[in-house]
Amino acid sequence: MRDEGIEYASRLFRAGVSVELHQWAGTFHGSQALLSASVSRRRFDELCAVVERALSD
Repeated sequence: MRDEGIEYASRLFRAGVSVELHQWAGTFHGSQALLSASVSRRRFDELCAVVERALSD
């Protein structure tokens, strides 16, 4: 899914859409469910901040 996400973000960017692409080393699809892991907690917190910024615009 990583490569597809990068490609999707690239296409959106080329189309003039504002894009944020975040990659987290050591994570995998669904790892956000493991909030006891510090990287998963940071990832979840950043996702919440991104959504909050998007909704406040």
